[in-house]
Amino acid sequence: MEIQITGLNHLEVTPAIKQHVNERFQKLTRHFNNITNIHVTLSVGKKYQHTAEAHVDLSLGNIFAKATSEDLYASIDLLIDKVDRQVIKHKEELKDHKGGG
Repeated sequence: MEIQITGLNHLEVTPAIKQHVNERFQKLTRHFNNITNIHVTLSVGKKYQHTAEAHVDLSLGNIFAKATSEDLYASIDLLIDKVDRQVIKHKEELKDHKGGG
């Protein structure tokens, strides 16, 4: 699993932010092992709204999620929760599809 992190709107991606993102996204491998690539985009908007977006490439599909809050780390945590729910749903759909012949 390869994780790419990009900062937009003059947001510098520090080693602490990289470590936080990597630690949180390792959680996904507990639910689904066929994640090939993750691209995380972090940005700051108006009124200090921090936005975190993720594009997750799976073996049989893609997932996109976006989360916004006033704190960057909270945005990342919200993003992980959304992606985690979508990965679990994707895995269940694959399981149901294969077993329903």
